Amino acid sequence: MKVLMFGWEFPPHISGGLGTACYGLTKGLAQLKDVEVTFVVPKAWGDEDRSNINLLGADQIPVVHQQIQFDNARSKVEYYELQSGLIPYLGTSEFDELKSEISSGEKQLIELTPEGKFVFSGDYGQNLFQEIANYTLIAGKLAREIDFDVIHVHDWMCFQAGMAVKRVSGKPLVVHVHSTEFDRSGSSVNPAICAIEKEGLDAADKIITVSNLTRSVVIEKYNIIPEKVITVYNAVEPVRSGDAKTSREYTNDKVVSFLGRITMQKGPEYFVEAASLVLQKMRNVRFVMAGKGDLLNEMKQKVSALDISSYFHFPGFVGESEIAELFQASDVFVMPSVSEPFGIVTLEAMQAGVPVVISKQSGVSEVVQNAIKVDYWDIQAMADAIYTLLINQEYGIRLGEKGKKEADKLIWKNVASEVNRTYLKLLEVKPKHN
Repeated sequence: MKVLMFGWEFPPHISGGLGTACYGLTKGLAQLKDVEVTFVVPKAWGDEDRSNINLLGADQIPVVHQQIQFDNARSKVEYYELQSGLIPYLGTSEFDELKSEISSGEKQLIELTPEGKFVFSGDYGQNLFQEIANYTLIAGKLAREIDFDVIHVHDWMCFQAGMAVKRVSGKPLVVHVHSTEFDRSGSSVNPAICAIEKEGLDAADKIITVSNLTRSVVIEKYNIIPEKVITVYNAVEPVRSGDAKTSREYTNDKVVSFLGRITMQKGPEYFVEAASLVLQKMRNVRFVMAGKGDLLNEMKQKVSALDISSYFHFPGFVGESEIAELFQASDVFVMPSVSEPFGIVTLEAMQAGVPVVISKQSGVSEVVQNAIKVDYWDIQAMADAIYTLLINQEYGIRLGEKGKKEADKLIWKNVASEVNRTYLKLLEVKPKHN
């Protein structure tokens, strides 16, 4: 089984769960027999984790490729890297903000080298859809040069590339939906992005969604027949004990953490309001809102207006090692998302043994049992859950231990096996035992 896969980011340069999911799925597929994945990413930055892979970068056509081998993997994964500046999880307000910062008076031209190779600008904002168009042309060229059996694309930025490859090759197309425009922007959707999503979903031979919540959005909002859409939940990488440092960098008090893009979809204002209610009952607690996004300054202003700034910490975007330290310092983790297709960060917190409070409006709530689940808008219930976990240490420890055992069973190799069965059904090939 040879898979040509298109994704838009790779750790540590991630803006959401997309890069984490792509890495986990790819590594899981590499552990299966007779599966080879060619994974195309827009740009390699040079500081990705290379302990298990040899990463080859290419910012032009013709692309140069090399195979990479994961530890304990029987099959190889090839990476083709094409320089680009797009942000995969860019919401409508963030897109407009970036666009306003760029002068609209200059003509935008497609730049080519003397050899006729594309030069990607790496800019955000105005060049967004031109970058997608260039990337799609490159995908069509790759389709003529690479041997593969099935096409697999992740989210809207890669849908047109997948459709181009399908037109060239006639091979089946799998569209993997990690988030939709309705999740990212609510009622203020970007019609151009919705149109791309609709076109890609219609062209797909099979659609994989990361939760039943997302499956319902795909079926209802994009008018897709239910039989075409399946749910395959996300997972986490197994964590070795002792990998994370134990740290109380933020405070010696209790710590309640939020980790994610600080934007409408993630419900940061509900976290702040719940924190204010908790602080009415206890003061030996600190709240950490880690991440960046278009609502960051607004959240800082909200915290100030509530006169709780001395109890809040905004560290900005945090890297992988800092995330591990944040979870080790946390007594409670909260994910108050308004519309969360899955929420891998919840599983990561559970793996670290942190008791979690999550919104019922999240995909991960469909698969985990050892979590406190509340409606995102019910700040009183959210505050009560946080307060209970903070004052009842025994209950918090017990919930954290049960959550860790549960999360440790949700691994990417199992997800990869399910995805591979989808490939085989499309190709009408009987699966081999792994």
